[in-house]
Amino acid sequence: MCPHSVHAVIAVKTLDSAKSRLAGVLPPAHRSRLVLAMLTDTVRAAAAVPAVASVTVVTPDPVVAETTRALGADVHPEPAGAGADPDGLNIALADAATALRARHGAVGLLALQADLPALCPQELSAVLAAAPRDTRALVADHAGTGTAALLAPPGVPLLPRFGRDSAHRHRAEGALELHGEWPGLRHDVDTAADLAAVQALGTGHETAGLLRELGLPHRVRAMVTQVCGPVATS
Repeated sequence: MCPHSVHAVIAVKTLDSAKSRLAGVLPPAHRSRLVLAMLTDTVRAAAAVPAVASVTVVTPDPVVAETTRALGADVHPEPAGAGADPDGLNIALADAATALRARHGAVGLLALQADLPALCPQELSAVLAAAPRDTRALVADHAGTGTAALLAPPGVPLLPRFGRDSAHRHRAEGALELHGEWPGLRHDVDTAADLAAVQALGTGHETAGLLRELGLPHRVRAMVTQVCGPVATS
């Protein structure tokens, strides 16, 4: 893709329904703060990439919207009814993608997860440089089943299919899978084990500060060790 032609879009649901799988680690108020911290680190990392012309967050949540604007990113309202639709995430991303192209023309698009606190700008730059110019591409998550990033070059529909087994769904509809290390990009956070993994990788400033404040590095590793055995730190 050409430099300065990629517009990133991120979808975030309401804070009160976010990260329910971390309920055993964090109470609701702390989960909301974690969502905002991870979003902040994700947006900052994406915005630091020269090939990313803009970052847009789709959300119905006013606090998420306020945080997004404070970061200098754009806010797109969630389409009516998307929040109650099982496919609401993809409806929101597709609506924002349509709006971006209506505003900027036939630009390249990048759909990112909102919870990539270990994302490095250098990783994302490498992904964009490796992306094909004529077809959609995806980067699978660390488990290999989800999608961390979906790219569509100018003139090609984004066609987001996030959700269960999204990597397979994107590949089945013609998206090319990109291969590379990119651990910060591949590690989104849904569980305590995921949180321990991104801590081991090293997170952005906002997430790292919050986790220190909450005393989570030791608590999370202790919980994961009880269930899964020792967590790797390198």
